[in-house]
Amino acid sequence: MVRDTYADAITSLYNEGYVFTRQEKGSMDQTRSVRIDLSKFELSSENRRILRKNEQLEMKRHNIPFANYVWSIGKLGKDFYDEKFGKGTFSANKMKEALTDEKNSNFTTLLIYSLHSEPVGYAICYENDDIFHYSYPFYNLNSELKNIGMGMMTRAVEYAKKSGKKYLYMGAAQRPTDTYKFQFLGMEWFDGNMWNTDMNILKKIIVTV
Repeated sequence: MVRDTYADAITSLYNEGYVFTRQEKGSMDQTRSVRIDLSKFELSSENRRILRKNEQLEMKRHNIPFANYVWSIGKLGKDFYDEKFGKGTFSANKMKEALTDEKNSNFTTLLIYSLHSEPVGYAICYENDDIFHYSYPFYNLNSELKNIGMGMMTRAVEYAKKSGKKYLYMGAAQRPTDTYKFQFLGMEWFDGNMWNTDMNILKKIIVTV
């Protein structure tokens, strides 16, 4: 568990493959982390296709603690994680804690995605001057938008690039379904010792899991 919460120390730990978790304040896991070197990132034709399909999706950034938290946010998150990963994965109470309790939350930023002025998706993130960790996204699974999950992520990558971050972290690559994270230029992954840019090696690793 990290005790030094200064931004430089956190950035250094992320560079060593650690990422914040939702377990408790200062809790980090070293993992097969995936990130984008934003100095090498530009929109690909696939990224542009995703954005066109989600052109009506608006994104706004808010600070955590989030003063306007309402129960429907926690319910949407709970229902999303129950459906995608199994019941009890992310409780509504833990969702509320992550968004409102500064003493127990590791996160700094809430991204809210809206369609026709109605919220349809969220992402609970960490950011400082140098890095952005896009984490714990959830959205309306019945949304009219196609590929809303990728649309949300791509908007976040654009935001991180435009705001001068050096890296955007996407969490871990552990399962075959995590290959959706590989659709961006500048991708790197932490192999346990160093950052590796050979995504074909990573694909071979996770498809055998």
